[in-house]
Amino acid sequence: MACGDSLSQYPIPTCAAEWNALLADPVARICSGHLYKIIIKSPQRESEHSVVPFVPNRAQRRLLKRLHNRNIILKARQLGFSTLICIMWLDHALFNPNQRCGIVAHDRDSAAVIFRDKVKFAYENIPDEIRVTMPLHRESADELLFGHNNSSIRVATSMRSGTINRLHVSEFGKICAKYPDKAREVVTGSLQAVPIDGITIIESTAEGQSGDFYKMTKRAQELFEQNKTLTKRDYAFHFYAWHDNNEYEMDPQGVVITPTDHEYFDKIEGETSRKLSLRKRAWYIATREGEMIGDAERMWQEYPSTPSEAFQQSMEGTFYAKQLAAARKAGHIGNVPHVSNVPVNTFWDIGNRDGTGIWLHQQIGKEHRFIGYIEAWFEPYEYFIRALTETQYIFGRHYLPHDALHKRQQEHRVASPLEMLQELAPQWRFETVDRVQEIQHGIERVRSIFSQLWFDETNCKEGLAHLSMYRREWNDRLGVWKDQPRHDEHSEAADALRQFAQAFEDVDRFGAVLMNPQYGLRRPSKRVRRTGMSI
Repeated sequence: MACGDSLSQYPIPTCAAEWNALLADPVARICSGHLYKIIIKSPQRESEHSVVPFVPNRAQRRLLKRLHNRNIILKARQLGFSTLICIMWLDHALFNPNQRCGIVAHDRDSAAVIFRDKVKFAYENIPDEIRVTMPLHRESADELLFGHNNSSIRVATSMRSGTINRLHVSEFGKICAKYPDKAREVVTGSLQAVPIDGITIIESTAEGQSGDFYKMTKRAQELFEQNKTLTKRDYAFHFYAWHDNNEYEMDPQGVVITPTDHEYFDKIEGETSRKLSLRKRAWYIATREGEMIGDAERMWQEYPSTPSEAFQQSMEGTFYAKQLAAARKAGHIGNVPHVSNVPVNTFWDIGNRDGTGIWLHQQIGKEHRFIGYIEAWFEPYEYFIRALTETQYIFGRHYLPHDALHKRQQEHRVASPLEMLQELAPQWRFETVDRVQEIQHGIERVRSIFSQLWFDETNCKEGLAHLSMYRREWNDRLGVWKDQPRHDEHSEAADALRQFAQAFEDVDRFGAVLMNPQYGLRRPSKRVRRTGMSI
């Protein structure tokens, strides 16, 4: 599918024959500007709106030309893809019988706006003489069902029932980040409802290196970069950067662009082979310093220059984003080798019925080095004892969370995790870490000592990824992040590292020496002098 750049390619029909010819051509219907109208913000005053004919912009035309059965779009903000897809789905429903077209929005307010301002508005502003031939059989708060052909278009936050011939999932990254249960329902329900010859379009800005949108996007990108021939079930990868929008430029007068900023733009020019004019550079800097309050990471997310940059940002609502960024900048994440003559301590989070995560730690001088991370789901304790044994490290102590003392049903008997582990490795020294009164206190403790931590980037890769995605729970009602962390696949790594921070909590208070050359980390005696010497 392709279309022109302006209304001039499609002259206004002047007779019935010309109208019939235009209506018979789906490309002309969508691209001509003669059938559909949209609402846009007034260029003079953003509080005002204008009604204009819909003519696809440059990025929208690129999508139309490359459309596949399954499509995933990683994009910058406000490139108009939701508008384009609403017009496409409305057009398909109007001109094809017995079709079901669906649009999934990330929340109810967004669904209502899309339905009202994009779908319903476009239908109601079709030329009267054409619209009367396509009457509504039924109209609800989220659906238009047409009487002339039994086709419909619906906007909602979830769709499961029946066949969906055309499906658009809007801002799927936000759905995955804030509403994981809803994201799971989209994947297992809505996406599965699209037949093999139907069309699915998933689009979103990035929301961190986690969730189904991230995984699906990276998979599609790999196929694209490998130039693989796609099946109808494979997702075609589409990326649209901020510089794809010709409107994203401004007069550079008064905009301070530093040498570091120019170095960044020059780098992007080299990677994309796209010239970034001074006007474009000025728009980017003004947007970053104004709308994004100087936050470069938000620009990467909302206005990415490259696909890799889109997922480079630390997702809003995460606990350790700044600490990880600072650690990388300081060189604390890199090659951190095991030192053979120093004991290795381990810090555990033990899941009841889910996952277990273990950090492997050495103290070298004043440096707390994490040389490995082990994680598995639904595995018995034997698995972790074996995995640690296979490292052939000399161990100091193994620190378990406080609930390792709680007895629970363990296979064929009732026992605590600590008892089970002691039976499996009687020669190892296990110790439990006292429970923190408030989990937020433990998180703050991790933050406060993060500058003292070093991580091996290769052996701790999985754990670091979990730390970067460990985030707050989302309050649907208030639309804000809660203080409480979300319990998901990232919790084990974060909770295990918290055991380390809590075990070291008395260091600041007493100045105790916690390192024993023979056994490794030790908790200080409860009876401690101000000097830090135990008695």
